[in-house]
Amino acid sequence: MNTKIKCLIVDDEPLAREIIENYISRINHLEHIASCANALEAFNIITDKNIDLIFLDIQMPEVTGIDFLKDLTPSTQVIFTTAYSDYAVDAFNLEAIDYLLKPIEFSRFLKSINKVLKHLDTTNNIDSTISNTEESDYQDVFIYLKVEKKMQKIFLKDIFYIESLKNYIKVKTSEREIIAYKGISNIESTLPSKKFLRVHRSFIIAIDNIDAFSPTEIEIKGLKIPVGRNYRESVKEILGYF
Repeated sequence: MNTKIKCLIVDDEPLAREIIENYISRINHLEHIASCANALEAFNIITDKNIDLIFLDIQMPEVTGIDFLKDLTPSTQVIFTTAYSDYAVDAFNLEAIDYLLKPIEFSRFLKSINKVLKHLDTTNNIDSTISNTEESDYQDVFIYLKVEKKMQKIFLKDIFYIESLKNYIKVKTSEREIIAYKGISNIESTLPSKKFLRVHRSFIIAIDNIDAFSPTEIEIKGLKIPVGRNYRESVKEILGYF
């Protein structure tokens, strides 16, 4: 597949649109064409532009995503993005590619895109890393973490390390510490492997922010982070030793 998949986001929540826009920007196979807040806007965009894939919310003003999908041409692929699980059967009866429940993890988003690629061209697949590897692109990449009752934006370039606190994680950045309800393995799957490295069952470090390292520990901004015995080979492979 040489041409990019042209994507439209339809969601009445600005934050939800921003998250999907960010995810799309991290995958070379996808091209973000437009975002809109309701089905009427989406209809006008589809009329004017060639859209291959729609990320479609369900609960929207005036026309629901389910009703909107019923009127789409069969060639347009749809992935539902919704906070409600009640409509899953309806979605698949209408042959939607996938049904993503908010908040949407990047790793789960990638699985949906692989379904799209298999549908369009069985020779293509993508892995669970950020596909745009240019440094200029990486500077703008961010994730959202749920902190108390808000979704906090965190730019990956600002992260020093991530520490596991049982069912929570502590994210140390250049300006603050963030405690979020999330497992360290879940956050690990959303991070680019060229930029982040799991060095211990309780620690993920940002490779670019390493000040010094040895076979048993890594120093970042004055903190000495242990290298777990089970992680030493992978750390050695990535960083090398003197």
